[in-house]
Amino acid sequence: MEKRCTALMRQIICFSAEKGSLSDLLGAWVRIMKPRRADWLVILKELSFINHPLFIEISEFALLDESFEANIRDYTKLIHLYAKNGRHQDAEDVLLMMSKRGLTCDQVILTTMIHMYSKAGHFKLAQETFEEMKLLCQPLDKRSYGSMIMAYIRASMPDKGEDLIKEMEQQEIYAGAEVYKALLRTYSMKGDAEGAQRVFDAIQVGGICPDVRMCGLLINAYFESGQSQKARVVFENMRKAGIEPNDKCVALLLAAYEKENKVNSAMEFLIHLEKEGIIIGKEASQLLVEWFRKLGVVEEVADVLREFAGNEAAF
Repeated sequence: MEKRCTALMRQIICFSAEKGSLSDLLGAWVRIMKPRRADWLVILKELSFINHPLFIEISEFALLDESFEANIRDYTKLIHLYAKNGRHQDAEDVLLMMSKRGLTCDQVILTTMIHMYSKAGHFKLAQETFEEMKLLCQPLDKRSYGSMIMAYIRASMPDKGEDLIKEMEQQEIYAGAEVYKALLRTYSMKGDAEGAQRVFDAIQVGGICPDVRMCGLLINAYFESGQSQKARVVFENMRKAGIEPNDKCVALLLAAYEKENKVNSAMEFLIHLEKEGIIIGKEASQLLVEWFRKLGVVEEVADVLREFAGNEAAF
């Protein structure tokens, strides 16, 4: 770090409002040291690294100073900082500043704005920004689509998000795993098994190997919709695919059997687990205890748990 940068860093670290204005401090540094863009970048990188509380304020000053020679990505970074800190009006002010300086918003900036609006619950603004992005006459990438899909999910409109997934597939663009998982979770929690299954299939079309959590969400969808048989099919298919079920998956399937009062199916499932060498864990064990207590067969469940789980802590 050059001396001009080191000197400013020391003053920033020791700065307090009682000593004067930060803008005066930075202005004096610019006049005396005549920094180049590289100097500003060194300062901002160091402030970001130590997570200094004045980082955003100094970024604002730099963006407006001619010596910084700001480009569109610098505006993007500041907008992202504002969005991350929930400063929506400030982010919009930067967009206005760009417009006055003759800079056109690109896909990266508008994607950031969509993400910011959707997280703040401003769905209409997110939707309007997405439509504006389409007018740029540039192919949308997975991040741009993903930001709008997440906006639909947060607005409880997963079907619209699924429509965008299909639109992406037609262009051979595929969303990230986190977007698929969020859409799958939404359908799962609603008990929309058909929707969850469609998304689960789309995950595989997108070249993503489902993990145990995704399988658990699909099992939960069938549990919520009262379809224990299909939940069992998912459980067996994940094992065939080499995905080892966790205790949550086992508990969900047992819960599905309990919901439909299928005691025999549950017992058959437990026997199947024992033959496959799968030991049930705490959550599944507790579910069994509570279920069989309701049926008035506490002693029987104790025998079952000793034989199939060996989990004395459940008692």
